[in-house]
Amino acid sequence: MTRSWDQVEEAAAAVRARCDALPETAIVLGSGLGGFADTLTDAIPMAYTDVPHWPASAIVGHAGTLVIGSVAGRRVAALSGRVHLYEGHDPATVVFGIRVMGRVGVRRVILTNAAGGINTRFAQGALMIIDDHINMQFGRSPLVGPNDERFGPRFPDMTEIYSNRLRALAHDAAKDKGIDVTHGVYVAVEGPSYETPAEIRFFRTIGADAIGMSTVAEAIAARHMGLEVLGISCISNMAAGVLPRPIDHEDVLRTTARVRGAFGALLEGIVERI
Repeated sequence: MTRSWDQVEEAAAAVRARCDALPETAIVLGSGLGGFADTLTDAIPMAYTDVPHWPASAIVGHAGTLVIGSVAGRRVAALSGRVHLYEGHDPATVVFGIRVMGRVGVRRVILTNAAGGINTRFAQGALMIIDDHINMQFGRSPLVGPNDERFGPRFPDMTEIYSNRLRALAHDAAKDKGIDVTHGVYVAVEGPSYETPAEIRFFRTIGADAIGMSTVAEAIAARHMGLEVLGISCISNMAAGVLPRPIDHEDVLRTTARVRGAFGALLEGIVERI
């Protein structure tokens, strides 16, 4: 079911009613990365199912909880889990949480994901700051269809979809905390099957460094609303054909569990500097 402006407003009002202090930053936590939400202090947890119209997450590694709390003295909203196009949702449903956060009053969004490594220089478990993306979720932009000007303009500019300021800030935070990060281009596909080796060779040829099944629609919707966007990928596995073994979602979750400490420290360092 497509989520409308009125449904977004109803959900945002429900979230605001639960908060003593509203967040200025929202962090979407990807597959296996939701543990960061447990580190928030003065936390107010809300199951997605308790927020009007919010779609429930049904994938292993996505808890389906909105937690509003504090990190480094800053109030943030952590979205532990997301829904995906491959679950059968339409694009407006996939970006519902982002639009609600925009209407709650956040000014910036940090989008995180577990991704396959296309760039052969990447190591499994690397953290990649997203410099740009390639949208291969054909015809599945959240902006397709009638435009509601209350969300944003008909033709939003995407020249700097991932904020130069936030990318530099994230790089500095990593350096200060001794965390190795890399930069690259993320390509989004619909899934849910993993890609073929031939597809990965194609994506490498067109400039992609990492691949996943999320994030891009959310980034587009956030920029449509005028929010500042930062993207971070955890390279949880090497993409098809890079290594001589099949891809398993359990490996993805094991890798994200292994880098949880560095990932959390990086997010904390970023929030400190915002």
